[in-house]
Amino acid sequence: MCIRSNIIGFPCTFADMDRTPVSSSNLSSVGYDEEDRVLEIEFNSGGVYQYYDVPPRIYEGLMNASSHGSYFHREIKENYRYDQIR
Repeated sequence: MCIRSNIIGFPCTFADMDRTPVSSSNLSSVGYDEEDRVLEIEFNSGGVYQYYDVPPRIYEGLMNASSHGSYFHREIKENYRYDQIR
């Protein structure tokens, strides 16, 4: 759920988003807030990114993909606005 922020450029923060670990050489865990359509991805490098206005079907596709990293690069990386949150 979106929590309004007073930080310029960050209208919302998504506190305590639950992420599910995934088996991938690139991604570590994935979370999704269906109400706000925010996809959160933690990468094996330690970075955490939030992607905005992501439809549920894209999240479901990512979680069901045989290669999470390939799906991310093909369907998400350049297609949705994002912020690095860590």
